[in-house]
Amino acid sequence: MLDALTDSVWAGPLLWMILYISDYYLTIACARLYRAQDKIVFEGSYEITPAFQADVNALRAISPRFILMLLATTGCLFLLRNAAEGTGSRHVYAIILGAMCLVEVTVHMRHLHNLYLFGKGLDDLKGHLEYPRGLILRISAFDILLYAALYAALFLVTGSLFILGGAIASSTLAINHYRLARRHEAASAKIT
Repeated sequence: MLDALTDSVWAGPLLWMILYISDYYLTIACARLYRAQDKIVFEGSYEITPAFQADVNALRAISPRFILMLLATTGCLFLLRNAAEGTGSRHVYAIILGAMCLVEVTVHMRHLHNLYLFGKGLDDLKGHLEYPRGLILRISAFDILLYAALYAALFLVTGSLFILGGAIASSTLAINHYRLARRHEAASAKIT
């Protein structure tokens, strides 16, 4: 299966496009459900990624920034795949493709969790929860780090470079979210 993703010129970029598009539209669907309830409140935007916060806050079904990123990243994957063919560096392509796709798989798991939580799970919730932005980012960093550990363990068992890419990218994203949390908390401390 993984060889089919790296051997084919179009399979990897097509999988990436499907994951990236579904990520955006699941984000919009979850943000819409989040807004329709009042039991859980997140400080700041529902969206964690700063570049997409304005689009998600506006519930934009069509985002020019998203379309540009989709085209740019898919184009880069096609170029990398073609370069890998000519230079024999398919290993690098497998790592990059795994990094991109498995981070999306990780994010999709969060979306599925939120679809359930904001769709049906709130029926059982008593009271009101407020999450400060720093906590949201630290929880996100920890969740993603757990996926990085899972991918690292799977890499050790399988030796798959695709899965190694997922471990590397998930670790990097976890560190990024932790840094965003620290930056937000430092900025908040200056205000108070």
